[in-house]
Amino acid sequence: MIHNDLTMRPITGREELDLFTRLSYKFDHELADDLDAGRRRPEWMWMALRGDRLLARLAWWSRGAGEPPFMLDIFDLDDTLPESERLDLGVRLVETATAAVIPPDTPRTEYSRFVPPAWRDDEMARRVVESRMTSLERTGARLLVERLRIEWRPGTPIPEPSGRLRFRPVRGRDELVELMTLVLEGTLDAHSHADLAQMTPAQAAAAQYDDEMARYKSPREWWQTATTPDGDPVGFVIPARNNYNAIIAYIGVLPAYRGNGYIDDVLAEGTRILAAHDVPRIRASTDLGNVPMARAFERAGYVNFEREINMIWS
Repeated sequence: MIHNDLTMRPITGREELDLFTRLSYKFDHELADDLDAGRRRPEWMWMALRGDRLLARLAWWSRGAGEPPFMLDIFDLDDTLPESERLDLGVRLVETATAAVIPPDTPRTEYSRFVPPAWRDDEMARRVVESRMTSLERTGARLLVERLRIEWRPGTPIPEPSGRLRFRPVRGRDELVELMTLVLEGTLDAHSHADLAQMTPAQAAAAQYDDEMARYKSPREWWQTATTPDGDPVGFVIPARNNYNAIIAYIGVLPAYRGNGYIDDVLAEGTRILAAHDVPRIRASTDLGNVPMARAFERAGYVNFEREINMIWS
């Protein structure tokens, strides 16, 4: 599509990755593999060009071959352009690409961007983050949540078991969905709150299991239920591997047992399981506003290496 001297179009294939990456972001090294695996498709990777100069770009990511776009996770602008031109260009590219990629009766996918942990304190980082957010806000997006991205690194001590809890493998989907339903009470997670605005806790837990937990190909015996010595469930932890890293996919303590420090025991067990497989890192995320969970990760030796901005259209 040509607007005056500006061309907006998707890449033709892998042969244009060099052009697409003239504006850079941390996912660039994964693009070729994601294209090969079907997690990205050329028609989802759009550029705004003036001649052969790349002025803006965006791309969607999916969770697997043959699936629809799941996340708008690349959106970059040429920061040498004047602010008004840069913001307008971003809006035009988002709207043009979205109209071509997302069916008209389908909700827009969430937007995600990884940013430095102290991005507000760095003038250049703040300018980059805020320009993307402002462009998206002008298309109707709003901030859902800012999240901490954290990781455990080999060599970090893992606390020895305290002996207060027992651990056993999760007994299938029904048990985990039941536990996930219970921990939604009093949740501080913004995505969970958004789900609960549209469905019951049981429905939200079942949907999250089917959409996320069931996709992990790592061993299910890693998934652990924490119990009292008498066998009553206290919480659970889901250590797993996604397509890129070992992760703590989900962790929770039931409301009746909160406030006793059990989260430290549960997190240590999940960390111990993954660390036993000589992983180069273990990653996790939690909302910036979920202070109790963030502090638990900090006590366990996890470090905040970046943040994530999530925006939605609603």
